Amino acid sequence: QVDLVESGGGLVQAGGSQRLSCTASTLTSIRYTLGWFRQAPGKERMFVAAISWNGEYTYYEDSVRGRFTISGDNAKNTVYLQMNNLKPEDTAIYYCVADRGTAQAMSVQGPEYEYDSWGQGTQVTVSS
Repeated sequence: QVDLVESGGGLVQAGGSQRLSCTASTLTSIRYTLGWFRQAPGKERMFVAAISWNGEYTYYEDSVRGRFTISGDNAKNTVYLQMNNLKPEDTAIYYCVADRGTAQAMSVQGPEYEYDSWGQGTQVTVSS
């Protein structure tokens, strides 16, 4: 199993930038796909971005493509989500997720899928 710990949430003004981090605190030899989901107030949890274990493939939800960048550091067992040009509609709790499936599969599967591990979530609030 893998334990995921998130950091980097907080308050940011519209147009600003913020970077989220998610670190695997449990040593593992499994090559996980890593990704991010988010859940806005009153809405369902939705896919944001995913990256293959070697960083070769990345996938983005349409509304964040060009503004958000997902990346990973295998040496640090960490995945990042760089968020630029933030908008009020980006306000949500952001969850990192790890799974042994492909990044492509994560991009089309909903949060109902039994992913291997979820982070605890971190609140991102974008003020207008």
